[in-house]
Amino acid sequence: MTFAVRYYTKTGNTKKLAQAIAKELGVEALPISEPVSHKVDILFLGNSYYAFSIDPEVRNFVASLDKNKVGKIVNFGSAAMLNSTYKKVKAVADKAGITMDAKEFHCKGEFKGVHKGRPNNEDINAAVEFARQYK
Repeated sequence: MTFAVRYYTKTGNTKKLAQAIAKELGVEALPISEPVSHKVDILFLGNSYYAFSIDPEVRNFVASLDKNKVGKIVNFGSAAMLNSTYKKVKAVADKAGITMDAKEFHCKGEFKGVHKGRPNNEDINAAVEFARQYK
């Protein structure tokens, strides 16, 4: 099984999760500005809500993916207010012809003092456990 981890973050919360997941999978966590250049079975994609939607950069990244290089996307992320970005990412992935795994990881993230210290060690450990099931 081959993996890649890409993430988009404005606060650094999702990057923490991405780095923990990537370490567990034995790959490097890279920002979405780095294309997926080699064939992978699973792309772990970290993102969050910004102004009640996924960031346009995330939308453009998913739309640009080569369906011959990415077997499926596993969504993960953190957010202070809203929960899962799954439906938003899946809508773009469906148009690109890329399968989304039905499972995802999500936890609270700190934003302007709300959910202070999140993601915390417990959240990071949960993200690692989540990734471990794909090995």
